[in-house]
Amino acid sequence: MSTKLVIVESPAKAKTIQKFLGKSYKVIASNGHVRDLPKSTMGIDFENDYEPKYITIRGKGEILAQLRKEVKKADRVYLATDPDREGEAISWHLYNALKLQDKKCSRITFNEITKDAIKNSLKNSRDIDMNLVDAQQARRVLDRIVGYKISPILWSKIKRGLSAGRVQSVALRIIYDREKEINDFIPDEYWSISAELELDGNKKPLEAHFTGDKNGKIELHGKEEVDNILKELEGAAYEVLGVKRGERRKKPPLPFTTSTLQQEASRKLNMSTQKTMRLAQELYEGVPIKGRGTIGLITYLRTDSTRISEQADANCKEYIKNIYGEQFVGEGTFKKSKSGKIQDAHEAIRPTDPELEPSAVKEELSRDLFRLYQLVWNRFIASRMSEAVYETISVKIGAGDYRFSLSGARMKFDGFMTVYQCDDEKSTMNPALKKLNEESHLLLKELKPQQHFTQPPGHFTEASLVKTLEELGIGRPSTYSPTITTLLGRRYIVKENKNLYMTELGEAVNEMTVKGFPSIVNVNFTANMESLLDGVEEGKVKWKTIVENFYPDMNEAVEAAEKELAEVTIADEVSDEICEECGQNMVIKYGPHGKFLACPGFPDCKNTKPYYEKIGVACPKCGKDVVLKKTKKGRKYFGCIDNPDCDFMSWQKPSSVRCKECGGMMVEKGRKLVCTNQDCGYVTNKENENE
Repeated sequence: MSTKLVIVESPAKAKTIQKFLGKSYKVIASNGHVRDLPKSTMGIDFENDYEPKYITIRGKGEILAQLRKEVKKADRVYLATDPDREGEAISWHLYNALKLQDKKCSRITFNEITKDAIKNSLKNSRDIDMNLVDAQQARRVLDRIVGYKISPILWSKIKRGLSAGRVQSVALRIIYDREKEINDFIPDEYWSISAELELDGNKKPLEAHFTGDKNGKIELHGKEEVDNILKELEGAAYEVLGVKRGERRKKPPLPFTTSTLQQEASRKLNMSTQKTMRLAQELYEGVPIKGRGTIGLITYLRTDSTRISEQADANCKEYIKNIYGEQFVGEGTFKKSKSGKIQDAHEAIRPTDPELEPSAVKEELSRDLFRLYQLVWNRFIASRMSEAVYETISVKIGAGDYRFSLSGARMKFDGFMTVYQCDDEKSTMNPALKKLNEESHLLLKELKPQQHFTQPPGHFTEASLVKTLEELGIGRPSTYSPTITTLLGRRYIVKENKNLYMTELGEAVNEMTVKGFPSIVNVNFTANMESLLDGVEEGKVKWKTIVENFYPDMNEAVEAAEKELAEVTIADEVSDEICEECGQNMVIKYGPHGKFLACPGFPDCKNTKPYYEKIGVACPKCGKDVVLKKTKKGRKYFGCIDNPDCDFMSWQKPSSVRCKECGGMMVEKGRKLVCTNQDCGYVTNKENENE
């Protein structure tokens, strides 16, 4: 009997597929890549048309030996690695490492691991797509050049063990720029006025909001302006000038892409991008389900497309019709507008079978696997359902020459929201609103002025960073999670309560890469490079042409940076702290968590202590020095050197200048000094105060 060998990437996937194919097939895993560029050297022959020098990955010799034995026994070999650039490259490396040129060998791909999908892939086998392979080779070579050229400069300037990356360094710069924007933010004052109104026969008052006067909108910026309006409103009669009744429709959400799955899993399930991708991989590769055996529950997890196959769309709509009714079936398919940043290589992430409801598989799944599957299932079902419909009422109210408004919305038909709730969607309507008309008699109960201040942009979370990277065209679905994981692992950033913060080490690395390689650590450059890689995949661009155009400029920048560094003596900075063990002045060094003090007499004297950088400002509570400190995770802040006896701390750098208005503490925000007393809010330029 003829034997057919199927080579996949992971043992879990091999186990699932083996059950579908039977005894005439043998499914075996390569455990990912088997060949790569060497770690010890650059691995690129610059003199020979940038040819990569691939070697067997350490520890993969036994796996390759086993694969070669199986290849000898087989009449035909199918390479069934993942359906993307990386998977295509793994198949190509296997083809060469196993010397399959003289074998009947085909490439098969599938978007889901189900029996039908696997059988169909065997019927539609093809040759290896060298455009996909070359796109991956281009990415790998470019990343190697950037990493191996810039990283040694970071080692000599800061400390060994640091790394730079084509996408990683740009992501770090984006986080740094957001942190700077937050730190430099100056809040602006604004006011609002709400009117609490009573309608005859209703216990619950209506709350209307000031919008302006009869001539149009008015923005309120100060208390004096508000007081004048309140004075003019004294004794004014409140009357309904118009009631507008209408209907608002909310479209169902699109099915998940890699990016939106990571964002929603973070927002709704509090999962990191790394955890989300690990669990999604499990759901894709196969889970034992009672009565069905081991099957993949979701489709391929690395995609930037919202496209759904016609068959999947029809099956889902039939399920919705049977379970919820005809009126819940969506009329059309809502699609995301396609831009040049979207590859659209695979379908969106969806359940492989809509009839496998989360409740039916709950007992077979761990808690987190169940929650993620439920999220994917709910989102896909909702994407094929009808719009939610709201009844809306908006009312315009006159009070003399001034105008107020109030509005409300009530769910009329929940549509897709039967299965997928949008947290930002509120359905609130005061019953009294429905009774309002031009004849209604309104009585003012109270006017409520309120002071507000504009807020800075939020710190990045993993989810919002992924969204930004996608919008800017930085990286691709497969790179978002590894990029963030690397930044966290290197301690360039830390995560506290979901928020991402720069560490002192991260700031030092970012400063060095931006200063030395401004064209490389550039959002537009990196996004354009991704477009060029897409061009390789489409067969429009030769991959070595990209490297050929990129390398000379990169090499020139490295040589310039090395020359600049060669003129600088890199020596440990001597502090005024005296070593208690041997009496020498301690020096400032960089460790895994940033700066620390060490005795220069090492190894004879191994004394170390935390390094606190004095900023030349007295503590406003006790008068001792304010120093730069770090939280346990590495986030910078300013605190009293006498902590824990003194608990003063500030996220912004305190100034030695006191507020001229109230005498309060001022903090630095970019080129401004801002009073920390919110009731004061005094702002001045640093230059003015230093003159």
